[in-house]
Amino acid sequence: PSRFQAAVELVITALYDLFASVFHDDRLARQFFPLVSTIFLFIVLGNWMGILPGIGSITIMGMHEGHEMAIPLFRSMNADVNMTLVIALISMFSVQFFGVYELGVFSYSSKFFVAPWKDPIHTFVGLLELTGEISKIISFTFRLFGNIFAGEVLLIVISYLVPYIAPIPFLGMELFVGLVQGLVFALLTTVFLKMAVTEHEAHEDEKAHKQVAA
Repeated sequence: PSRFQAAVELVITALYDLFASVFHDDRLARQFFPLVSTIFLFIVLGNWMGILPGIGSITIMGMHEGHEMAIPLFRSMNADVNMTLVIALISMFSVQFFGVYELGVFSYSSKFFVAPWKDPIHTFVGLLELTGEISKIISFTFRLFGNIFAGEVLLIVISYLVPYIAPIPFLGMELFVGLVQGLVFALLTTVFLKMAVTEHEAHEDEKAHKQVAA
């Protein structure tokens, strides 16, 4: 193989080993690796493209909320909340889909919906779980958006105050932040996938063990 192919294989192998260490199951790792690795690479490359020359600095005059102002012609895609919301929806939809696929509709939905006359406590806990699933979308969306948008604003301000030299350290910082944000997003998706397909089974095993012990 060429050096480029070897480098790509090294990156893919490192990513697979990282995500497989979270799943602790080679079958699950192979099943979910294409999804989480794609999310990671997509976010990281999108974050890094945001520091290319011309991103945020090439502007055109246009109307915004009734005022004429300079509007950037190119922007980092993850500095737009619509993009981060879409990635968050894809991530959490995948979590729910694979949870149903692995455990079945009724078994998976029993984590969220329990008849109150059977178990009032777990009914309340299920509602909390359902609220938590929705809040994950909001958390995913604004964590990524906030970090990338703040970095974009910081670079623009520094470039206007002290051009050419001062932005260089901040460019390096943005490369690091872009990598970390992609890794955090992908790892959280990995953890949520792991919880969706195994947590309920673990809960049932624990419940059965308690019944046997009693």
